[in-house]
Amino acid sequence: MSPRTAASHDGATGFTGFADANARFFRALARNQNRDWFLAHKDEYERGWLQPMKDLLTEVRFTLERGYPCELGEPKVFRIFRDVRFSNDKSPYKTQVAGYVPVAGPSGRAVGPVALYLHLGLETYVGAGHWIMEPPQLALFRAAVVDERRGGDLAGRLAKLEKAGFTVGSHDALKKVPRGFDAEHPRAELLKRKGLVVEFPSFARELIVSRKLVDYLLAQARRAAPVVEWLVRMGEPAPSSGRR
Repeated sequence: MSPRTAASHDGATGFTGFADANARFFRALARNQNRDWFLAHKDEYERGWLQPMKDLLTEVRFTLERGYPCELGEPKVFRIFRDVRFSNDKSPYKTQVAGYVPVAGPSGRAVGPVALYLHLGLETYVGAGHWIMEPPQLALFRAAVVDERRGGDLAGRLAKLEKAGFTVGSHDALKKVPRGFDAEHPRAELLKRKGLVVEFPSFARELIVSRKLVDYLLAQARRAAPVVEWLVRMGEPAPSSGRR
């Protein structure tokens, strides 16, 4: 397999596509969850999936940060090795390649809002937001949601994205509104969430072997930017007038 890279704006490697639209490597890996098989096919993974993901996220970050409402951090690609210490599933390898472009923040902090998260393999997901919040972040989120101005602003931003084909989600959600909040609150469903993300509209799998994937991700990440910005600034005082 030849490297799927090309010269970019700064002379570094640029994204030209992943290995194949059907993720054949990950389908084979799912059937061969053992070290010998993986080592024999490691080059296929690194050249066809790992390096293209690094190239893709680097290029998206470089282009997206021009005009983005928040400062962006260095992209991160997750390791393919699973943490099986507390899992009943002892399969050693993940069946996808995944990474994200974060919003810049203090060094060493837990992952906060991300401008883009993408994983490809047996399943495909692409979105933006804050997947799971730590307790202090969750407290800020709930306080902002019930605030008439800030909460109403968020609801408006989400409604606009839903009309454009985005899906609102989170890592987990409570069955009931958390204690201390009105069960009949107009934004009760948001109060139940333990995070907030917007999944991008679906796209054809054939896009992942093409540079057109860059354009798709940039366009959708820019549309999702108002929600990411709201999450970044949710702990700040509510604006004095007007919704965005």
